[in-house]
Amino acid sequence: MSRARRPARGFTLLEVLGALALLSLLLLGVYSGVRTATHAVRSGEAAISRLDETRSAQQFLRRELAQARAVPIAHTDNSEPIYFTGDAHELRFVAALPGYMGRLGPQLQQLQLVPNGKGGSRLEARFAQMPPDGSAPRPLGEPEVLVDDIRDGSFSYRTADTPQAAGDWRAQWNDSRTMPRIVRIVLTLDGGGSWPQLDVPVRVDPSATQGPADLLQGLQRRSTR
Repeated sequence: MSRARRPARGFTLLEVLGALALLSLLLLGVYSGVRTATHAVRSGEAAISRLDETRSAQQFLRRELAQARAVPIAHTDNSEPIYFTGDAHELRFVAALPGYMGRLGPQLQQLQLVPNGKGGSRLEARFAQMPPDGSAPRPLGEPEVLVDDIRDGSFSYRTADTPQAAGDWRAQWNDSRTMPRIVRIVLTLDGGGSWPQLDVPVRVDPSATQGPADLLQGLQRRSTR
C-alpha cells in the first residue's frame, strides 16, 4: 500500500522577519565593535604622533637655545651689537643647526607663534645663514612648523642673578649688551596634549667676550663646585 505523502512545511513570514531582525542586530553589534576599535587605534596613533611631535620640538629647542652663540644679529643706533631679541611671541638668536638638516655654519634662527587659521596658533622656526664676513644675515627662509594646534603660548626671559637677588623674568628682551640666562617656553596644546614647561639655560655671555665676537667666544665659565 502506498503511503500518502505529507507536504513539506516551510518558514512563515514572521519567522523570516524575525531571523532578519536578529541578523541585523548582530551585524550592527559587529559594526559598532569594529568602529570603536578603529577609533581607538586612530586615537592611539594620534596621541603617539602628538607625543613624538612634542618631544622632538622640545629636544630641538633645548639644543639650539643652549648652544646660542655671541654672534651679532643686528646693531643699535649707537653701533652696539645685538645678540638676542625676544618678546612674548617671537625670539631671534644665532646657533648652529644639527648636521642632519643639511645647513652648515651658524644660522640666524627665528621662533614665532603665529595663527594657524583654526582658532589657535602654531610654533614656527625660520632660518637664515650668517655670512662669515660679519655682514647682515641673509633673508629668512620658509617657515617650518615645530608644533601645531596650540591654544595658548608665550616666551619669557630671565636676567642674570646678582649677589643681592635672583634674576627676574621678563616678557621682552631688548638688552643689547647681554643675553638672557634662561629662556622659558610655555605652551598649552589643544586636544589634550601635554607640553612640559621648557626652561633652557643659555650658556653664552656676550659680556665675557674680548674684542669682536666670534663663534668660540662668549662661553660662560662653569663652576666646578
